[in-house]
Amino acid sequence: MCGITGFIEFNGDTTNSDVYLSKMVEIMHRRGPDASNFKLYDTNEYKVGLGHARLSVIDLSENATQPFNAGELSIVFNGEIYNFQEIKDELIGLGYQFLTTSDTEVVLKAFKAWGVKAVDKFIGMFAFAIYDQSKEEMYFFRDRAGVKPFYYYWDEQTFIFGSELKAFHFHPGFKKSIDKGALGLYLQYGYIPFPNCIFEKTNKLDPGHYLKFDLKRKKIDHIKYWDVYDYYNKPKLNISYEEALEETERLFISAFNYRMVADVPVGVFLSGGYDSTAVASILKQTSSSQINTFTIGFEDEQFNEAEYAKETAKFLGTNHTEHYCTYQDALDIIPNLAEIFDEPFGDSSAIPTTLVSGMARKDVTVCLSADGGDEIFAGYNKYTRTLNTLNKLSKVPKNGRKLVGKLMDLAPIYKLPLLKNGEKIEHFYKIISELYRNDELDAAALLKHSTKNISDGELNEYFADSFTLSTSAFDTSSFIDLSNDQINRMLAIDYKTYMCDDILTKVDRASMSVSLEGREPLLDHRILEFAAQLPSSYKLKGGVKKRILKDIVHKYVPKEMMDRPKSGFGIPVKDWGRREFKDLFEQYFSEQYVREQGIFNPKKISNVLQDYLNGNDMAFQPCWFILNFQMWYSRWMG
Repeated sequence: MCGITGFIEFNGDTTNSDVYLSKMVEIMHRRGPDASNFKLYDTNEYKVGLGHARLSVIDLSENATQPFNAGELSIVFNGEIYNFQEIKDELIGLGYQFLTTSDTEVVLKAFKAWGVKAVDKFIGMFAFAIYDQSKEEMYFFRDRAGVKPFYYYWDEQTFIFGSELKAFHFHPGFKKSIDKGALGLYLQYGYIPFPNCIFEKTNKLDPGHYLKFDLKRKKIDHIKYWDVYDYYNKPKLNISYEEALEETERLFISAFNYRMVADVPVGVFLSGGYDSTAVASILKQTSSSQINTFTIGFEDEQFNEAEYAKETAKFLGTNHTEHYCTYQDALDIIPNLAEIFDEPFGDSSAIPTTLVSGMARKDVTVCLSADGGDEIFAGYNKYTRTLNTLNKLSKVPKNGRKLVGKLMDLAPIYKLPLLKNGEKIEHFYKIISELYRNDELDAAALLKHSTKNISDGELNEYFADSFTLSTSAFDTSSFIDLSNDQINRMLAIDYKTYMCDDILTKVDRASMSVSLEGREPLLDHRILEFAAQLPSSYKLKGGVKKRILKDIVHKYVPKEMMDRPKSGFGIPVKDWGRREFKDLFEQYFSEQYVREQGIFNPKKISNVLQDYLNGNDMAFQPCWFILNFQMWYSRWMG
């Protein structure tokens, strides 16, 4: 696990390129504290810079230092290829020789052997850049699920790339201008879905895609090599539930054990829920390594799963460590969130994720995180809620929905008899009218709108000036074949949006802030490819969520130990904000600050904060999102 960065410059005046490339690498030292290096490649037409900050996990020797070169090819690589040894054996059979025991060299020589098709062989998480000097081309790859981040900036003269945006600020060609369309998405979701970025002319590379940059023609091609939709759109497998259970367990065992490959100590984040228990229990039975587990607890029982995790760890016999999070722990992290997440990020569970990462890093260099189980096997309550809502909304005949939507817009919300939950009802009412007016009444569209904290119609009220909301992967649901039922449609869109740009961003930045490599065993693409072709009843049936995953866990841990309410990985920051760090809200929401900033509508911002401080819980999320943006703005736009 590392940090990569670099650039391509066509503008000629690059006399200090080595100075700022060095700074671009140094700012990512937490991603790679063990070594840092960079190299410049100069031609008459352009200059290429490659930089790398290294966290040594496989082949700890200096031989694996990057940028790594093999003939005319050079690479900087972030991530892990878990099946690199099998690929290496295949390459040796083709006559290739190796100087290291690293997966980096395997990636580069696989590319030399098979070109862009090499990526189809990789089981892992990765973002890497390859420079082919002889062909005057560069290639930039991102893994299928988007576990590893990859940002890039392009203004027709300067191309900058990196694992984190903070590196871009040291390049003189980077012009930091806020993309208000992306900021609007952030206020709605609490994260910015790909391909958007908070800055103009800056993007996230889509998961499962690569860029091919023709340096002679200054031309970039954006090419897909894998897409979750392709597997949901395949015909569903005609196999029994028992056969599906057996194959899913086999894939789990393979994927989980691959993630134990390392030359450093490895641990597992254990919440006590089904996903992390699946990882820990299967590894305990199938791996020869001692399993180290780590969990965070809270004094607030509403959010606390530490006792469940301790019970599971005791049953499995893992080496278990726990830490209870206080509001002071949170207060210590909140001012640093803008540094850790150098793009606005509003998921408050980033706080406990950072804490548990710091705790684990004292004992291990790598930790497995069981993300993806909910999105692949239908674990969230929002899926059943969405289905129930959809059934009710569908009672309005299709040919009358647009008219109903228009009438709802005209009806004064305060006169409606269903007004008993205040803002929550009003927000949901606006969502329903949007769905009817836009004729978007299916589960994927309802999921998109219902997860917004601010409706499209209300969003402009938050801004000082009008703007156009950016499009994102949320707007690609039309590519999910209608042969999929409503459950699979929701899973597909959630995999592309919430999982990628919220969950995976959170884990990557939080773990890397303490130089810990996070691995995602449930996001092995082979698991998704199989699960996407299963009937949805194998995942959600009769109100039982994650049915097939749970039945696998019950083979390793007694069912009665696991049957308990799901707490998730939340934090009582909503209550703390009214007391312990109320001053932060008041500082960043002050009318003078907001007016001088010139982005938001001061009156709206003040009103929503007062709603929250006066006890309206529904106003918390917009306030928290804005607070995190304001802290980010103060750190990176000053």
